[in-house]
Amino acid sequence: MTKSIMIQGTGSNVGKSMIVAGIARAFTRRGLRVAPFKPQNMSNNAAVTIDGGEIGRAQALQALAAGRDPIVDMNPVLLKPESETGAQIIVQGKRLATLRARDYGTYKARLLPRVMESFDRLARTADLVLVEGAGSPAEVNLREGDIANMGFASAAGIPVILTGDIDRGGVIAQLVGTYAVLPPSDRCRIRGFLVNKFRGDPSLFDEGLAEIVRHTAWPSLGVIPWFVDAWKLPAEDVMDIKSRPGGGLKIIVPRLGRIANFDDLDPLSSEEGVSVEIIESGRPLPGDADLVLIPGSKSTIADLDAFRANGWHIDLLAHVRRGGHVLGICGGYQMLGVSISDPDGIEGSPTTVTGLGLLDIKTVMTPEKRLSIVDAKYLPSGEPITGYEIHLGQTTGPDCQRSWLSVAGKPEGAASADGRVRGCYLHGLFSSDPFRSAFISELGGTGALENHRASIEQTLNRLADHMETHVDLDLFLDLAAEIR
Repeated sequence: MTKSIMIQGTGSNVGKSMIVAGIARAFTRRGLRVAPFKPQNMSNNAAVTIDGGEIGRAQALQALAAGRDPIVDMNPVLLKPESETGAQIIVQGKRLATLRARDYGTYKARLLPRVMESFDRLARTADLVLVEGAGSPAEVNLREGDIANMGFASAAGIPVILTGDIDRGGVIAQLVGTYAVLPPSDRCRIRGFLVNKFRGDPSLFDEGLAEIVRHTAWPSLGVIPWFVDAWKLPAEDVMDIKSRPGGGLKIIVPRLGRIANFDDLDPLSSEEGVSVEIIESGRPLPGDADLVLIPGSKSTIADLDAFRANGWHIDLLAHVRRGGHVLGICGGYQMLGVSISDPDGIEGSPTTVTGLGLLDIKTVMTPEKRLSIVDAKYLPSGEPITGYEIHLGQTTGPDCQRSWLSVAGKPEGAASADGRVRGCYLHGLFSSDPFRSAFISELGGTGALENHRASIEQTLNRLADHMETHVDLDLFLDLAAEIR
C-alpha cells in the first residue's frame, strides 16, 4: 500500500522544500520507502538525473534525504525562466519549448497526463510519496488548469497540509486568508497546517494557533522553529543566495539576473578559510578579491549585457591587471570569450555579441542541450572530480588547447596563457573535496579537506531531528491517503 500527502504553502519560499526534505529523511530513518514529488517547479537551479534528464535542485536534495537517486519522475514539469515573461519548459527531464507566461497558462492543463504518469510510476516504488506544491493555492486566479497545487491534489485524490511562514509576519492572515478564498471543493482537501520559521519561544504563539484553529477547524501539526543550518543545504530559490563571511581568501560572485546552478557556490561557502561575497546589481566588483567567479546563466547574452551595464567588465579587467584570478562556469565561461553567436535565436533574436575577451574562445549556441553526470580529473595535479554538465552551446578556440580538466578522457575547459583566467562547463566541481582543497591552495588559501557530502548528510539528519521534535509525524502519516 502506497500513501501520499501534499505540502502546500501560503506563498513562495515559506520553506516547503526544506520541510519535505526533513520529513523524507525522518520517515526513511523509520524504515519507509519515501519518494519526493513536485508536479511543477520553477527554478534555474537544476540537477541532472541518473536517467539523463533534469529536475529542480530541491527534488534532488529530497531524493538524497530519502536515500534515493534523483530521477525525472520526481519533478515532471520544470519551468526555467529566461526573461521576465517567458520560460523554458522541461517535461519529464527534456526541453519541450520556450513559452511566454500567458501562453503557458493556457497550455499547462495539457501536461497533467504526463504529470500523473510520473506520479503513478514513482508511487509504485514507494511506501510514502511526499508531494510539494508550488507558490500558493490562494492564487485562485490561476486555478483553472492548475497542475501545481490543488489541481494536482484533486486529480491524485490526496490530502494537503498547508504551511505558513511566521518569519515574514502575518501568518494568521496567511492561513486564514487561504481558507477564506479557496472554494469549498479545494478547502476540504486541507487536513491540517504547519507554522514554519518561528524565532523565540513557540509557546508565545499558543493563542495564535488557537485563532487559526477557530477560523479553519484545521488541526495544527506543529510550530517549526527556524532551522539555523538551512544555509548548509543546496538552495533552490535565487533569493536564498547569500554572502558568507569566512577566512581571508575572498571570492566575489556577481549576481546575474538569470543566475543558474548557483549551488556551485555552496561548498566554497562552507569553507572556514573562504569568504564568498555576492555582488548585487549597482555595486562595483571589490578591488580586494582573490577570485572573481562568474556563475552559470539561463540567459547568457542578456546577462552579459547586464554585466556590462553594471560596469563590471571594467572592474573585471582591473582585477586581472592587478594579478587576480577569474573562473567562469558554464554561462560565465561563455561570457569570458571573444564572442557568443546565437544563429537560431535560442535566447531571443538571432545575434552575435562580443564577449569579455579574457579567453580566446568563441561560443555558438546550439539547440541540443548536453545533460550528463560525469567523472573528471583536474589536470594540473590529478584530483578526481564528479560533476555534471547542463548547457547549450559549443565552445572552441586557441585557449581550449590549455584545457585544465579532462572529462571521460577528453579535454575540457580553457585557460589564458598565464593561467589566471579559466573557464569550463562542469558544474558541481567544488563538491569534490580533493579538487576544492587544491584549488583553494593555489589561490593562496588554506585548502581544507572537509567531506562536503558527509556535511550535507549530517545536516539532513539534524533537519530530520528538527522535524521529529516539532512536527507531529504520527498524525502526519495518519492523514496521508492511500493512493487510488
